[in-house]
Amino acid sequence: MTPKPQPVERLEKRLARVARERGLDQERLRRWVSFLALCGVLERAVEERILGSYFLKGGVALELRFAEEARATKDLDLGLEGPRGSRADLFRRALELGFDAFTFRLKPQQSRVLEQADTVRVSVAIAYRTRAWQTIEIDLGPAGAHTVDFVEPRVEGLAELGLLVPSPVRCLGLAEQVAQKMHACTSPRSAGRSRDVLDILLVEMLEGLDYVRVSEAAARVFAARGTHQFPSEFAMPAEWRPEVEALAAQLGLPDRRAALIEERFGAILRRIAKAVLR
Repeated sequence: MTPKPQPVERLEKRLARVARERGLDQERLRRWVSFLALCGVLERAVEERILGSYFLKGGVALELRFAEEARATKDLDLGLEGPRGSRADLFRRALELGFDAFTFRLKPQQSRVLEQADTVRVSVAIAYRTRAWQTIEIDLGPAGAHTVDFVEPRVEGLAELGLLVPSPVRCLGLAEQVAQKMHACTSPRSAGRSRDVLDILLVEMLEGLDYVRVSEAAARVFAARGTHQFPSEFAMPAEWRPEVEALAAQLGLPDRRAALIEERFGAILRRIAKAVLR
C-alpha cells in the first residue's frame, strides 16, 4: 500500500521521534530521506525516458548499502549520462517530475564546473508539500560505469516515517567503487583522500572484498585514467594519520592506529597487485 503524503509538521515531529527512538542523528536521517527522494525522482526520469540511466557513487552509495555503519556524508555524487555541459540541464528536467510530495529546484547561479573531475557541482533545494526540507550539494559526474548494482537501502527509520521509499536504488558496482577509491587515494593528486582508505577497509569488514572482481575493475580504472600504475606498496602520508585514527574510532574499525591501518591497507593492495600487474 502506498503511503499518503502527510502534513509537514507531522513529518518533522515523526522525524525527531524516530531519530530519538532509533538512536540516530536527526540530520543524518533527514539526509537519508533527501537522498532517497532524489533516487525516486531519478527513477521516474528513467521511466519517462528523460534519463537513460544514472547511478549513485561516493559516500552516499556506501551509506545506502551499510546505513550508520558507513561514514556520514552530506553531499551526493551521481553518475549521469551526457557531456559535462548538458548534464545540469538534463538533471533539471528530471527534477521537474517530482517524487511523492517532494519537489526539487536547482538553485540558480550555484553551478560550478570541476574541470579535472569532468564534473558539474549543483545545489538542489528540496521541498516537502511546498515547505523547505533541505538543500543538498550534488556532483554530476560522467556515467562511464562498467557495472551498476541494484541495492536495497539498508538505512533505518524510513518505514516509521510513512514515506514512499524507492527500492532498489542504482549504485556504482561495489568492486568498481573500491577500485576507483584505490586509484584516488594512491594517485599523485591524493591530497584529501584519506577517507577512501577507511571506506575500503569498511567494505572489507562488512561485505568482504571480491578480490577477483576488484582486480578486474582496478585494471580497467587504472588503465583508463592513466595517471599512475597500480601500487604494490602503500605509505600513508603523515598528515593523514590524525584524521584516519579519529574516523576509524568513529566507525568502530578493529584497527584504529594509523600504523595498523596502513599495514592492513597495504596488504589489500599487494594482494590485488599480484593480479593487476601480472
